Amino acid sequence: MTEALLEVRGLRTWFETPRGTVRAVDGVDLTVGRGEILGLVGESGSGKSITGFSLLGLVDPPGRVIEGEIRFHGEDLRAASPRRLRDLRGNRIAMIFQDPMMTLNPVLRIGTQMIETVQAHARVSKAEARAMARDALGQVGIPHPDERIDAYPHEFSGGMRQRVAIAIALLHKPDLIIADEPTTALDVTIQSQILSEMQALTRDMGLGMIWISHDLGVVGQLAHKMAVMYAGRIVERGSVDEVLDTPRHPYTRGLIDSLPMENDRGQPLRQIPGNAPPPLNRPEGCPFRPRCAHATDACLAEPEETGTPDRAWRCFHPLGSRLTEVPA
Repeated sequence: MTEALLEVRGLRTWFETPRGTVRAVDGVDLTVGRGEILGLVGESGSGKSITGFSLLGLVDPPGRVIEGEIRFHGEDLRAASPRRLRDLRGNRIAMIFQDPMMTLNPVLRIGTQMIETVQAHARVSKAEARAMARDALGQVGIPHPDERIDAYPHEFSGGMRQRVAIAIALLHKPDLIIADEPTTALDVTIQSQILSEMQALTRDMGLGMIWISHDLGVVGQLAHKMAVMYAGRIVERGSVDEVLDTPRHPYTRGLIDSLPMENDRGQPLRQIPGNAPPPLNRPEGCPFRPRCAHATDACLAEPEETGTPDRAWRCFHPLGSRLTEVPA
């Protein structure tokens, strides 16, 4: 059994607006173990990033976590004081953002920012902090770290800036990293290099990771487990191989079918009909019902999760069942 670093049960994060309540995250369960990468996938607006921010207590008003358990090494983070959360952020739990400039200050040298980050959580000298920063830069593949540590962010390419952001996340050898689509804006070659390095770091350091993405190809290459999110809920979860090879939820099947590699050359790309429901006007029952070819009157009710602790889905007519089989 993999040691559980993070256990999330029934997480709900809502935003109270003048037009009504936005249920951005509406009952999410997640488990991440040591040395394990969980891919959290779904369309834009499905609630993936808000889930990540909720875990770190970074949701600003009018949003708030209204319900659920968030346990890190067994500690209830929802009951933690603001000071305790500050101690954990960037130390035992780190976050990598899609845009590295959300991490980097453009007017400060890389070394200055990394040294400040080290000394915020560890009582070490400036020389020791600089050595830790230099080693972290080398760890993520930045050449000549002794020289590059004195550069400014604008002197790095986009891929190198993202590596710096990853190095900052690794400074204190955290137990858990939450990565919010950190390779989306990078070219394929750089993306592949970073994915390979993240796999190696996770394996060698024994840390856990949540990799948030809308790209099934990236998650399939990187992660061990996958959770598919739609309209604020996890609609399917399991090992990467199980979910990609035998999807049970029609939404998961639609995401897979929309990949270019799953379409015939020269033919239009297959896509899921319609659009994700607006947060303030979600349909009754299963939120995927208006876009689903298998929907029946039963789907007017909210489906409960079915399956096992390691492999589950939310659907009244899961793929492979009698009602969804297509005649030969």
